[in-house]
Amino acid sequence: MPVYLLNETLAFPDPTLADPESGVLAVGGDLSPGRLVLAYSLGIFPWYDEELTPILWHSPSERFALRPEDLHLGRSLRRAVNRSEVEITYDCAFEEVVERCGEVPRAGQLGTWLNEDMKAAYSELHQQGYAHSAEAWSDGELVGGLYGVTLGGVFFGESMFSLIPDASKAVFADLVPRLQRAGYRLIDCQVYTEHLARFGAQEWSRDYFLGALSDALQHRPRPKWPLERRA
Repeated sequence: MPVYLLNETLAFPDPTLADPESGVLAVGGDLSPGRLVLAYSLGIFPWYDEELTPILWHSPSERFALRPEDLHLGRSLRRAVNRSEVEITYDCAFEEVVERCGEVPRAGQLGTWLNEDMKAAYSELHQQGYAHSAEAWSDGELVGGLYGVTLGGVFFGESMFSLIPDASKAVFADLVPRLQRAGYRLIDCQVYTEHLARFGAQEWSRDYFLGALSDALQHRPRPKWPLERRA
């Protein structure tokens, strides 16, 4: 199948036209806030290695996703979360979280995917109120966290990291119920990870995901992001 070349026009091809194997839909364009917001609203996300390729835009045929109400904490996972004594905050260290996410090696992922252009792009989205972070602290040190993009009732998870055992688990387990209480309908996890599968995330067909995305985008959660600290 063809991979579409983007130009300066703020537009994307139909996401169902993505390559069925790689999930790549289009190449090129830019990482401007307007293009990123449009991409997420269509179920498309950027993921590429700047040393090898230009910007690649993906719409996988199988999408990993979680409805907040379907969060699952099995016995061992619940023990791990309860064991963690980290303090959790929201939007207190966005750029540091992004920086740490880019430093942590990830099996099966492109090593330099979170490059300087990506960091700058998400920082701008954060300043505009679209991108947010959750942080785990121990003795005043940032030891885990995650960040992503919010549109309507959807949280598009981008990346997470953990410097001590179970820190990112504790953050995710704290975040998801808050998203549910605020009125979020969908968490986009993008591609399969064993870590998030343990929390109940599942692989959906692209068509099913796009339908759920369209519905969830119509909702307006309150508050827009769960800023309060964990009780």
